[in-house]
This record gives sequence, structure tokens and C-alpha cells, in this order.
Amino acid sequence: MLVAEQFIQSLIRRYGKHNISTDGGTWYPQACIFLNVEHHFHSLYQKSIIERTIHYMKDITECFDGYFPCKKDNDYKLKRVMNWLDCFLDMHDRAVMENC
Repeated sequence: MLVAEQFIQSLIRRYGKHNISTDGGTWYPQACIFLNVEHHFHSLYQKSIIERTIHYMKDITECFDGYFPCKKDNDYKLKRVMNWLDCFLDMHDRAVMENC
């Protein structure tokens, strides 16, 4: 519970105080009470959609890294992945707009 509280507190410092949504971990409600943050649980349906989206994003970034591997440090790799995702989303949005 202490680790969850520290994690949530670091998010509050970085992004401000917002409602917290979790997957049902028993340590989050108490951490939110201590930090005076509203907390609610995701339904099973919402959790499955979130997990599938994360899995999809991991798959496409791993495929990209397989074709274009990066030998630099982790900070550079993260920036590279973010640039690639921006490009991917831009191309996706353009393709969707052309089909409308």
C-alpha cells in the first residue's frame, strides 16, 4: 500500500490531482483515502479493452524494433518509440479521413 501511495503521489505531483481508476488492487483504495483522491474500479469489460489495447501497442512496437533495432540507451529508445507512435497515429488518422 505504501508503494501505491508513493506512486499515486508522484503522479499527482507531475499531472495534478485527478480521479484514480484501477483494476481492483486492494492497496489502491486506502492509498487514495490517504491522498484525498477519488477512486473507482474498472469493470471486467473495461479492463479487457485496456489490456487488449496495451497488448496491441506492445506488439506493434516490438515488430518495429525487430525490423529497425536500436542500440542506443533507454532514453533514446523511448523517444524513438514515441516518434514512431506519433507517425503511426498520423498516418492512421489520414487513412481514416480519406475513407470518410
